[in-house]
This record gives sequence, structure tokens and C-alpha cells, in this order.
Amino acid sequence: MLLSVVLLLLASYTSSLHAWWEQRGEIQDLKAEQAMRTAQIADLKDTKARWDDPAYVRQQARERFGWVMPGETGYRVIGANGKVEGDVPTLDEPPAAKGKPWYESLWGSVEESGKREKAATVPKDDPDKVLKNR
Repeated sequence: MLLSVVLLLLASYTSSLHAWWEQRGEIQDLKAEQAMRTAQIADLKDTKARWDDPAYVRQQARERFGWVMPGETGYRVIGANGKVEGDVPTLDEPPAAKGKPWYESLWGSVEESGKREKAATVPKDDPDKVLKNR
């Protein structure tokens, strides 16, 4: 009898213990994700602060686009095959258009709403007869 009571208690506490263990794991995962997001926010704030500095903007323009300051002369080394050697700054490809622009979709809905549906024709002789046939 005592053994059955102990087994019953053990079975009832096992599910609670299992739920507690899973929730504890979820809490740890959420804390790790929160720390990662906080670090990302700090990095983004740092990057934003750097773009407020004119010297950083000039440096990025020189590196990314190959720009030079007024009065400077920019040089490129061209190899025997006729191609530019070294790091060549290039612009990224513009993003491809995804479907129709929003204003075309809006105008399409205006055009659809302006179309008239064909009205159901009701015979003039006896409307009650039409209702009975349905």
C-alpha cells in the first residue's frame, strides 16, 4: 500500500518536474537571445554614430566608390590583359523590382470597383413565380 502511494506521488510529480525543466530551458534560451539582441543593438548604434562622423563618410567613399578629394589624382593599375588589378570598388546591383508598384495595385482596385456587374433580370410578368421556381 505504501509503495503504491509512493509510486502515485512519484508519477504525479514527474510531469510537474518535466514541465519545470522545459520552462527552465526556455528561459535560458530567451535570456541568451536577449543578450544577443542587446549586443546587436549596441553594434547598430555604434555604426550609426560612425556615419555621423564626416571623416568616416569620406573614408567609406574612398574605399567603396574609389572617390578622390579635389586636387588629388586617382590611379588604377591595368594589367597586361587589360583588366584593372587590385581591389576595384564596385557598386552593388540595384534591387530587382518585385511585382507591380503599390500605386498600380491601388489603381487596379479602383478600376475593378468601377465595373458594373450584370444585374439579375427579373421577369416583369410575375415576380412570385420566379421566387417559387428557385
